[in-house]
Amino acid sequence: MATATNYSCNIKDCKKRATMTCLGCPDLFYCSPHHKEHRSKLNTDLQDLTDKCNAFLDEFETQVQDSQKHAVMKIIDEWETKSIEKIKRLAQETREELIHHAKKFIPGVKMQLISLSTEIRQDPDEDGFVDTDIENWKKELQRLKTILNNPPDFTVRQDSTEFISKIYLKVEGMSNIPANAKWTQDGITVAGGNGKGSATNQLSSPWGLFFDDDQTVVIADHGNQRIIQWKKYDTTNGQVVAGGKGKGNELNQLKWPTDVLINEETDSLIICDYGNRRVVRWSRHSNAIQGEILIDNIDCFGLSIDDQRYLYVSDHKKHEVRRYQLGDKNGTLVAGGNGEGANLNQLHQPRHLFVDRQQNVYISDWQNHRVMKWHKGSKEGIIVAGGHGNGNALTQLSSPHGLFVDTLGALYVTDTMNDRVMRWPQGVKQGTVIAGGNGREAGANQFNQPVCLSFDRHGNLYVVDRLNNRVQRFSIK
Repeated sequence: MATATNYSCNIKDCKKRATMTCLGCPDLFYCSPHHKEHRSKLNTDLQDLTDKCNAFLDEFETQVQDSQKHAVMKIIDEWETKSIEKIKRLAQETREELIHHAKKFIPGVKMQLISLSTEIRQDPDEDGFVDTDIENWKKELQRLKTILNNPPDFTVRQDSTEFISKIYLKVEGMSNIPANAKWTQDGITVAGGNGKGSATNQLSSPWGLFFDDDQTVVIADHGNQRIIQWKKYDTTNGQVVAGGKGKGNELNQLKWPTDVLINEETDSLIICDYGNRRVVRWSRHSNAIQGEILIDNIDCFGLSIDDQRYLYVSDHKKHEVRRYQLGDKNGTLVAGGNGEGANLNQLHQPRHLFVDRQQNVYISDWQNHRVMKWHKGSKEGIIVAGGHGNGNALTQLSSPHGLFVDTLGALYVTDTMNDRVMRWPQGVKQGTVIAGGNGREAGANQFNQPVCLSFDRHGNLYVVDRLNNRVQRFSIK
């Protein structure tokens, strides 16, 4: 503070001889003029502060009356604009994808219809058909009508991981696999492939796998006693999502898991904990540290879940398949249960399962070297692939495991001991090799005991190559 020119003393001297105080201030004064000057400065500062406060109050009232000019409102407006643009873009992408899948679905039905029409229009004078042929043709025609009039479910699911939900098309039943589809012969490793081991970039004798809406593949890493997931966009390392605490029977442990699936309704994993003779459920939330037992005292191997959220489990020692409501411990017998054997009402160590939209169950009948289909409510099954003994002819299978059935009724199976993947269109007597079959090695076109398979929504094939400790992808052409 400047010293007044008409004072005979300076402010430093005043403070040295200070006897006057300003209540609440640190300054001390000896002479009255300096004290008055100090008080005058305080009054000026107070008035300045009062004026600024009043000015801000006027500005505040203006902003309240016109809230659209508020700075935060501008941020909200920008967020709204960007979100609307994102929603419109994603909606259009989903529409285009729907049209794309629909165009692929129709030709497959048409090809089957043309084939049926050709068969029906055979020369009636040749007497080459009987009553059962007429009935079978009627059923086939009705089946094709049903498929065309009631195509596989095209559902829109929302990904709630973002505040603005991303929508994408989930195609039920893989309708986009054409009847004449072909796949590249060289596979690309999308998980593992770095030798047998327990690092996050390795697998150890993997078995089952399951796709989570095309973005994540979840793998039963059998030898590592864990379930590990690999993101589609990151093929370098996986993430352990269950087990991985060593071999054991505690709730945070697994023992030789053979299959896994995702229950979307509860956002949880359902795991066949083979070595512990139990089926367990494990939350997919990041803070989950252990699972819970759903079914115990069961020699489970394969799992499947239908549209009604019924769980299907194969019991390889009781040679049967049961269906369970979640929470039910006993289940209902749906296939086998008549002891070990090769009759149509028997199974011999059933492995993997596939359940279609009509709740028909497809079973890899491992020791019988065949795939069985049990219609819902049937007392016996029918052979839909193999069944001609253990061998490598196109009419045979050798220890089949993984299964998939598309909406046109074509069956896909990992022919494990023949190191190949086969396709069996509905009603044919022999299959065709679509991947592998080139010897038991680790080449891009080879397998070493493939045990499970699946498809993404674009029709690309994924195969668990067990003894090569990897998962391979074969792109659809």
